[in-house]
Amino acid sequence: MTTQTTLTFSVNAMNCASCVGRVEKALQAVDGVSDARVNFASETATLHVDQDFTADHATAALDVAGYPAAVQSYRFGLENMSCASCVGRVEKTVLALPAVVSVAVNLAKENMVVQVLGTSLRASDIAQTATAAGYPATLIPDEGGAAPASDKKAEEAAHLKQMTLVALLLTLPVFIAEMGGHMIPAVHDWIMNTVGMRTSWTIQFVLTTIVMVWPGRQFYIKGLPALFKAAPDMNSLVALGSGAAWVFSCVALFAPSLLPDGTRVVYFEAAAVIVTLILLGRYLEARAKGRTGDAIRKLVNLSPKTAQVYRDGELIALDVDKIVADDLLLVRPGDKIAVDGVVTKGTSYVDESMITGEPIPVEKSSDATVVGGTVNGNGALTIRATKVGRDTMLAQIIRMVEDAQGAKLPIQDVVNRITLWFVPAVLVIALVTVVAWLVFGPDPALSFAMIAGVAVLIIACPCAMGLATPTSIMVGTGRAAELGVLFRRGEALQTLSSVQTVALDKTGTLTEGRPELTDLTVSTGFDQADVLRLVASVEVMSEHPIAKAIVRRAEQDGLQLVEVDQFTAETGFGVSATVSDRTILIGADRLMTREGIALDAFSDLRDDLAKQGKTPLFTAIDGQLAAVIAVSDPIKQSTGAAIAALHQLGLKVAMITGDNQGTADAIAAQLGIDTVVAEVLPEGKVTAIEALQSNGQKVAFVGDGINDAPALARADVGVAIGTGTDVAIEAADVVLMSGELNGVVNALHVSQMTMRNIRQNLFWAFGYNALLIPVAAGVFYPLFGLLLSPALAAGAMALSSVFVVTNALRLRWIKPQMSV
Repeated sequence: MTTQTTLTFSVNAMNCASCVGRVEKALQAVDGVSDARVNFASETATLHVDQDFTADHATAALDVAGYPAAVQSYRFGLENMSCASCVGRVEKTVLALPAVVSVAVNLAKENMVVQVLGTSLRASDIAQTATAAGYPATLIPDEGGAAPASDKKAEEAAHLKQMTLVALLLTLPVFIAEMGGHMIPAVHDWIMNTVGMRTSWTIQFVLTTIVMVWPGRQFYIKGLPALFKAAPDMNSLVALGSGAAWVFSCVALFAPSLLPDGTRVVYFEAAAVIVTLILLGRYLEARAKGRTGDAIRKLVNLSPKTAQVYRDGELIALDVDKIVADDLLLVRPGDKIAVDGVVTKGTSYVDESMITGEPIPVEKSSDATVVGGTVNGNGALTIRATKVGRDTMLAQIIRMVEDAQGAKLPIQDVVNRITLWFVPAVLVIALVTVVAWLVFGPDPALSFAMIAGVAVLIIACPCAMGLATPTSIMVGTGRAAELGVLFRRGEALQTLSSVQTVALDKTGTLTEGRPELTDLTVSTGFDQADVLRLVASVEVMSEHPIAKAIVRRAEQDGLQLVEVDQFTAETGFGVSATVSDRTILIGADRLMTREGIALDAFSDLRDDLAKQGKTPLFTAIDGQLAAVIAVSDPIKQSTGAAIAALHQLGLKVAMITGDNQGTADAIAAQLGIDTVVAEVLPEGKVTAIEALQSNGQKVAFVGDGINDAPALARADVGVAIGTGTDVAIEAADVVLMSGELNGVVNALHVSQMTMRNIRQNLFWAFGYNALLIPVAAGVFYPLFGLLLSPALAAGAMALSSVFVVTNALRLRWIKPQMSV
C-alpha cells in the first residue's frame, strides 16, 4: 500500500482566482503528487504525495509557472562527521524527507543547511532524522529562518499601506488638475492662465509615470510576463488598462498629430487613480485576510515556548521543541502544561476547557493523563512526557484546523473552472468593446473606445470570485474550532449543511457510557442506607460494570463497607455472600425465584423500571426480599435539549445501537427520537445508515466507540465525540472536542452559516461582474448616456474584494446555538 504524506506551504505571486488553476495544474504535473489543492485566501498549497515525490521538482515547477514556493531554511551543527562519505550519508538521509528541497553539508564546518518546503517539516524532525543516522544534529538558531506567516502578512500589509500613501500623494495633484478642470470652470481657468494646458499635462505625465514605475510596478513586472505567457491574471488586466490610458495620453501629449481631430485628450488621471485605488483595495484586503488566521494563532499561542525539565538530575528551562518522550517535567502552579503526559507526582486541578469546553477544572493526581496547552491550578505536578511535538493533541488539533482551512469544497471546483477562463474572456470582451465603439460609436469614437475598453479590463478582475469561498472556509472552520468543533475534512463543511437525518449511537453519545445506580427501593422494615452498605460490600468483590455502579453510589454516600465471607458468583443469576453473619443474595428475578423468595410486592415496579430502559436487580437478606435496585446508563443532561434543537432545525433524528430493543425504545420515547434501530452489530449499523440513505437523504452519524468506526466512515458525514476512541476519531469527518451532543448542533449551525456566507460572497462576486461588465462596455450608453469611467471601475473592483473578505470575517462572531 502506498504511503501518502500531506504537505502544506505558501505560494507567492498569486494575485487572483485564475492563478489558482495554474498553480494546481503545475503541481498536479509533478511526479508523486496525487492531489494538489490551492487556497487563494491563505495563499497556500496542500499536496498529497507518495514516495516518488521530491520537493525540488515541485519548487522548480512553480518557478517555471511564475508562482515560487515559500522555502524555509534551517542550519544545524553536526557531530561524528569524519570523511566525505559522511556527507553523502547525511544528505541522502535528510533528502529522503518529503518536504526537503535541498541539503548542503559542509564537512569542514561540520554544519548542514536544509531548505524545506514552507513549514511542512519542523527543525526537530530534521535533527531527529540526522541523529538517527548516526550524526547528532543541533539547530543553530536565528540563521536564515523565515518569518512566521503572521509576520509576513503584517509586513505585506505595512508595505502596501506605504505604497498606497505614496501613490495617493502623487495621484491627488493629477486628479485635481484634470478632473477639477472638467468639473469646476474656475479651476480650469486658473490652470490655463497660470501654467497652461501643455505644462499641466506634462506635470500629470511625470507624476503618473512615477506612480506606475514605483508603487504600481508590481502590476507590470508580474502582469505583462503573464500576458506574454498566454496566462493572463489580474495584474495583466491592471497593466493593460492603466497602460492603455497612459500610452494614449502620451500620444496626445507628445505626438498629437497621430490622433484624429477631436480626440486629443489625456487620461493620466485614470491611469494614476486605477493604480492607487487597486493598491488601496489590496491593502484593505491584506489587512482583512491577516485576520482570517486568528483561530490558528490562538491555538498556537496555547502552547508555552519553554518548560522546566529534569535533565541529569537538574531542573533546567528547555525549549518545548527539545523535549522528548519520557522526559520528566515540573509544572508549577499557574503554568501551562507543555506536552501530553502522565502525572507521576503531585495533585492539582487542571483547566482543560480549551480541549473539552468544560469550565470546571479537573482533578489530576498520580497516573492521570494531562494534555499540552491546558493550564495547571494551584498545585505542583511532575509529569512524564508521552507525546511531544507533532504528536500532541494540541498539534493534532492545529493540523486538523489547517487541513480544513486549506480544503477545497465541491462548490469551489466550479468557481475555479470559471475563473481559469475568465481573464482571457475579459480580454476578448475588452477587444470586442473597443472595436464596437470604433465602428458604431459617436465622435470622438477613439476616446470612447479607449474609456470603455479600459473600464472593462479594470472592473472585471476575478479577485472577489477567488476569495469568495476560501476566506469563508478559513474563518468558519477557525470559529468552529473555537467552539470545540474540528472539521477533519473540509468537504464535511459543505455536506453537513445539507444533511436531513442525524443518526446517533446510544452508549457514550446519548448516554454517559457507564451504568449508574438510579433507583433503590427497600421493603418495609429495611433501612435504605444499611441495605446499600451491605450490597456494595458484596459487589466490591465483582468486576462487573453494574457492580461497580453500586459501589460508586455507596462511596458517594459516604458508607463504610464491611468484610465479606463466602462470596459466590453464578453467571446468569447473580452473587451471594455472607456479611456480618447475614446472608445476602443479589441478582435477577430468576435467582430469587430459584431460592423461593416471592417478588409479588415489587412486580409492578419491576415492569415500570424495565419500560424505562433500566435493569432491575433484587436483593434478599436472610431469605427476605429487601430491595429492588435499578441500574442504567443515564442519559446525558444535555441530550434532550440537543435533540429538540435538531428537530427545530428541521432534521430527523435516528438512534442506531447494539443495545436491546426494549431499552432503545424506552430512551427513544423519552427523547422524542424519530427512528430506532436496535440490537445490531457494527456491520448492522452500516446497513441501517444505508437504509436511511436509500431515499436520497444525506445522513450524519454521531458515535464514539470502536464499533462505530464503520458507520462513521459510511455516513455522508461522520461526527466523532472527542472523548471517544482514537479509531472512531480517525474514521470521522468532524470531531467534537467535548463529550456532549450540543456540539452537533453547533457544528450544523457553523456549517449552515458558513455555506450561507459563501453563497452571499459568490452571488456578490458573480453578480458584480455580470452587472458591471456590460455597464463598463457602454451597453447602456445609447439608452441612458451611461458610461463608466476607468477610475470608478478601479474603485468598484477594489471594493468588491474588500466586501467579500469583510463579509467572511463576520463568521468570527458566530454565536453557539448551545453552550458546551
